[in-house]
Amino acid sequence: MKSERKLIYHERQKLQFCLLHSLNNLFQEKDAFTRANLNATAEKLNFDDPNKATWTPMSVIFKPHHNSLTGNYDINVLIAALEERGKRVIWHDRRNGTSPIDLDGLKDELFGIIVNVPVRRYAGLWKGRHWVALRRIEGVWYNLDSDLSAPYCFENAEEIREFLDSVMSTGAEVLLIVNDKE
Repeated sequence: MKSERKLIYHERQKLQFCLLHSLNNLFQEKDAFTRANLNATAEKLNFDDPNKATWTPMSVIFKPHHNSLTGNYDINVLIAALEERGKRVIWHDRRNGTSPIDLDGLKDELFGIIVNVPVRRYAGLWKGRHWVALRRIEGVWYNLDSDLSAPYCFENAEEIREFLDSVMSTGAEVLLIVNDKE
């Protein structure tokens, strides 16, 4: 009997909700996270912000941890949302390249990888950053970038390392998402 390959869940980009899409793609589940979840997480971070005194009137829209109109959540929202799900974020030191990342290790340790890449849009007039999820599913690594029309299947660990080294050379940050052992 031929084994069936699991259907890969892949959300596409809308506005600046790439963190939302990356998390849902990482967890392989529609609405694993919602705008309401991430907004509540961002609001809790705002509430706990010791620098509230420095906020400006524009902070009502352009909040410290996300933009109320378009999304665009920051790293603090990512870390808090993942911690709520029993995950830890390990910031990879890009000076070491990708060789220290154990891509073939126990799947219960490395849950996935989130990459924050610099992007230029609108003929280079707008510079920002974009969240991308990489995940091993049934032993195969996929690039689940919400800007892609479909998930990209990496051929092997070397191809993933080449991808990560390439994006790190442009200023990308690599975040290893691991299962919390507590």
